Amino acid sequence: MAMQAVFDENSPIYLQIMDLIKQRICASLWNLGDRLPSVREMAIELRVNPNTVQRAYQELEREGMVFTQRGMGTFVTEDQAKVETVRNELASRLVRQFVDGMARLGFEREQIRVKLDMYLENRPMEQQGDDEERG
Repeated sequence: MAMQAVFDENSPIYLQIMDLIKQRICASLWNLGDRLPSVREMAIELRVNPNTVQRAYQELEREGMVFTQRGMGTFVTEDQAKVETVRNELASRLVRQFVDGMARLGFEREQIRVKLDMYLENRPMEQQGDDEERG
């Protein structure tokens, strides 16, 4: 599964890789218990140093999002509650970034709601269906 990543130079790449993997897991692109690509495969795919991917995998394991079986690879956690917790954390971060950005532009609470409602009403139907399927 090809991941196209554009890395932000203001944040460590391994953290961005961790977020990318978490997003894929939370979006059910990788299911509970699925094997992740090897460090080498992921490094080639993302065009980064294998040590960077290794660090991301190690941190994800420390956080409980993945586990490693010696000689077999790295796998997505089988803990659905953990995935839901991370999904909610990622969602909260996105909402916070959006609201903070709108506030910096001078929008008030009700104006932000109106902009959001307008956007949601005008989205293409296939995107709305994708969101409904995820939950």
